[in-house]
Amino acid sequence: MHTTRIGCGAGFSGDRIEPAEDLLRRGALADLVLECLGERTVAQAQRRRLANPALGYEKRLPDRFARLLPLAIAGGVRVITNMGAANPLAAGQVTRALLDSLGLGGRVAVVTGDDVLDRIDLDAPAWETGRPLRSHGEIVSANAYLGADAVLPALDADVVITGRVADPSLFVAPLAQRLGWDLGDVPRIAAGTLVGHLLECAGQLTGGYFADPGYQDVPDLANLGFPYADVSSDGTAVLGKLPGTGGLLSRATVREQLLYEITDPTAYRTPDVVLDMRQVAVTDDVRVSGARGTPRPESLKVSVGYRAGSKVEAEISYTGPNAARRGALACEIVTARLAGVPVRAEVLGGPTDCRLRVAAISHDPALLDRVGDEVESLYTNGPAGGGGVRVHITEVIGIASTLIPRADVPTSVTFLEASDVAP
Repeated sequence: MHTTRIGCGAGFSGDRIEPAEDLLRRGALADLVLECLGERTVAQAQRRRLANPALGYEKRLPDRFARLLPLAIAGGVRVITNMGAANPLAAGQVTRALLDSLGLGGRVAVVTGDDVLDRIDLDAPAWETGRPLRSHGEIVSANAYLGADAVLPALDADVVITGRVADPSLFVAPLAQRLGWDLGDVPRIAAGTLVGHLLECAGQLTGGYFADPGYQDVPDLANLGFPYADVSSDGTAVLGKLPGTGGLLSRATVREQLLYEITDPTAYRTPDVVLDMRQVAVTDDVRVSGARGTPRPESLKVSVGYRAGSKVEAEISYTGPNAARRGALACEIVTARLAGVPVRAEVLGGPTDCRLRVAAISHDPALLDRVGDEVESLYTNGPAGGGGVRVHITEVIGIASTLIPRADVPTSVTFLEASDVAP
């Protein structure tokens, strides 16, 4: 029975890079997936692109690829990532230029089509509120969750860059290609989706999000290893991490990740299949099997970003004897002076070292400034000993979800060839 090995080198945009390097050096992988795109990540990337059309891709892409691609090209490992975010073509051009500068050569494939801002129905209700999308404020982004069918034509490349693709689909596409699966083969695509769902968050599977000292102890988290899967043509998968790495890969960590973010384990909706996990089995040697499903839906989820105002966070510290009571008094003062303003005020810390934090969200800049000013005024208006004021105001991108017919989301692939001669 044919088997392929696929690894995960990132589970979110701010992930570490060293475990991915380790997988490329020692993992004997066929494919490495870096899953770096969340709902707010893509909306914020769209905002950066609006400010500068040359941007909008994951800002860490150049540094990450400078470290990973020499290892990947040398080892014949294909790299697949959604670090294209809101501007996959720009990300592809940056990647080709990097390959050129390193004299590596190679082929870059860019998947586009997830940006559906010009096609969504603004009168459609948002899942979260039931209100029409247009009622939430200025819409800045709308990205459909593409499936493996959009990625599959791009796999004749050394590096594949996408925008918003459903997390498991980044794994399903290379598995289907390597193992000869048809995307209409529901049992096997369900199995691939299960593997992708387990791997997609990288260190979460190997104990990172599992760790709870004294209850669920995980060794050597400072050197956490990221996971891979040996997937057979029948869909059965054996999970692993490299020897000598920290973390824990066990039946318990797998079962915890299995239920992560799926809402309904009987019908986890993806662009490739509606996954049913009720018969999934995880053995002590972390072999997983038993995924079931029904055919893919004819509509795709869309993540819609809108301007939800700005958030102010204002803080001040109190230390020394009686600090907690002084912090509590500061909290009372601020909330009294901001009566009628929807703020969240809390005192964090212990009896001799604490910090007051006051936060509010509003479209009114004057109100946000007022919140910050009230906290800063505590310096001289009591209680005693306040210090270290910080006032930070940032724009908030809200997220809503809706559906779009699959037929309204055409996708395409652009191939970019890199030279194998350094300039």
